[in-house]
Amino acid sequence: MNKKIGIGIGIVIAVFLIVKGLSFFKSAGSSQNDNLGKDNAASLYEQAVALEAASEPLEARELYKKIVADFSDFDKIEDVQKKLEAINTKIILSSMETPSTVIYIVEPGDSLAKIAKKHKTTVALIKKSNQLKSDVIRVGQKIRIWKDTFSVFVDKSQNILILKSNGEIVKVYAVSTGANNSTPVGTFKIVVKQVNPVWFKSGQVIPPESPENVLGTRWMGFDNPPDYGIHGTTEPQNIGKQVTAGCVRMRNADVEELYDFLPEGTEVTVVD
Repeated sequence: MNKKIGIGIGIVIAVFLIVKGLSFFKSAGSSQNDNLGKDNAASLYEQAVALEAASEPLEARELYKKIVADFSDFDKIEDVQKKLEAINTKIILSSMETPSTVIYIVEPGDSLAKIAKKHKTTVALIKKSNQLKSDVIRVGQKIRIWKDTFSVFVDKSQNILILKSNGEIVKVYAVSTGANNSTPVGTFKIVVKQVNPVWFKSGQVIPPESPENVLGTRWMGFDNPPDYGIHGTTEPQNIGKQVTAGCVRMRNADVEELYDFLPEGTEVTVVD
């Protein structure tokens, strides 16, 4: 064999071995990083669960949020998301003071309705977060108010409704949207809220107690078009499907929860 050829072949083999070696170490390093990531996620999860058990929901929430943001492939990610949603809701409904709350001192002439309107919240949310059994309040009483603005995002392609507070996700709900993609897209405002709504169908008045009334237990109507909105359902088995006449349907328990959070004027964005 020619000496130069032999040297050339030797160089090629050496380069090949180096490349393979680098590939091996890169693969091994990647595997180690994956394992490290899983270990970090598991450690954060254990810490969050312990904090939650120790009645430290704010600290637990931050760890759950970090897992969702940084470790989307964590094998318990669905459980983490559910825990995060539950703790978000718990914080909003609690009497806990947070950066998202203010303490209001009741003044002469105040009512819960006036206070709710002033702070762009709902009477129901004020009552729940202050453990009030009635609408009676007294001058000088301290009232905890959730001050962050709620908004709603509906994704028709996934049939989900996302509740946000100050732009951050609070909770994701499964919903039904319009058959044949009939739910209008755009940005709307909730202008009408009704408990146990009457359904006006083709000139007929269908009372809330009728099994033919598909609106369920709550109605939150949009400004434009006015015939569309978010409501409950008498057909929970169809949640997650595109089956409505154009409105957004929710399970009754879910729409009742959402109803208490959202004041009139809340912005709703619907996308395909």
